[in-house]
Amino acid sequence: MKSLFKDENFTHYTVMLNEAVDMLNIEKNPDGIYIDATLGGGGHSELILSKLSKKGRLISFDVDSDAINAASKRLAGHKNLTIVKRSYTEIKQVLSELGIEKITGGVIFDLGASYHQLTKENRGFSFLKDAPLDMRFNTEQKFCAYDVVNSYSEEKLVEIFSKYGEERFSKRIAKAIVQSRPIYTTLQLAEIIKNSTPKIKSSIHPATRVFQAIRIEVNQELLNFENTLKDVLTLLSCGAIISVLSFHSLEDRIVKHFFKEYSKECRCSMNKPKCVCGGKILSNLTKKPICASDDEIKENPPSRSAKLRGAMKISDNGVII
Repeated sequence: MKSLFKDENFTHYTVMLNEAVDMLNIEKNPDGIYIDATLGGGGHSELILSKLSKKGRLISFDVDSDAINAASKRLAGHKNLTIVKRSYTEIKQVLSELGIEKITGGVIFDLGASYHQLTKENRGFSFLKDAPLDMRFNTEQKFCAYDVVNSYSEEKLVEIFSKYGEERFSKRIAKAIVQSRPIYTTLQLAEIIKNSTPKIKSSIHPATRVFQAIRIEVNQELLNFENTLKDVLTLLSCGAIISVLSFHSLEDRIVKHFFKEYSKECRCSMNKPKCVCGGKILSNLTKKPICASDDEIKENPPSRSAKLRGAMKISDNGVII
């Protein structure tokens, strides 16, 4: 399978294509039910489908109409595929509607914005191309980057820039934004950020972290993902696997802590006289994250920030909190 997919309206590079799908170990359970929580251009879904038997099934989620349209064409003809134009946050509800009680094979997450979203001018994700302040994964959603930039208080902007962007000049940038309102476009915002921060030699554009923080806020990425992990854990059968590809430290930290927490022999507080949590639920398959190969980084430089982690569900007895 090729990592780069192009059609006339859509370009998508699937990062760590083989590694992320290999984590699911489909060869061991080709008849299973699998979930692609983030369909994107369909790269991971296509490879999963190639490994499934006729009895196996894949349900793929996305809220981006461009991704749904492109992937639907790419994957046309696969009878054991169901593409759902819903957020992965609704996974429990959607599976119930489809009459599916358990995910018997596994789940794959490819987090963050896609190549297509970041490079398509009118989507407003990039600080290098002029576009309206948008940044919505789901273009049917009303709340967008314009609302964050123009309606949040200075204190709230500092909070999200610090928390989601780990931006050390959050206060300066937030103050400059509030003083410059109204702000309509990405280049207008990028220039304000650039002018409000010290000139430092760096390979990273001064607007990178702030744009990331706004995008996360608009789409509620971290909160949605963390809550969905718990839902997924209740839906997995024993032996089913979670494969997660993340692209910045905040996402990776959530995955790392989640896998670590539910891989403990006991999660009870010290004041409990005996274990009531039910014990270990997950087996952590990656003590350290797997990173992209040198060859892939040369082909697609953004893959250098990718981290892959996986875990297998080993018990239905544990309490999920």
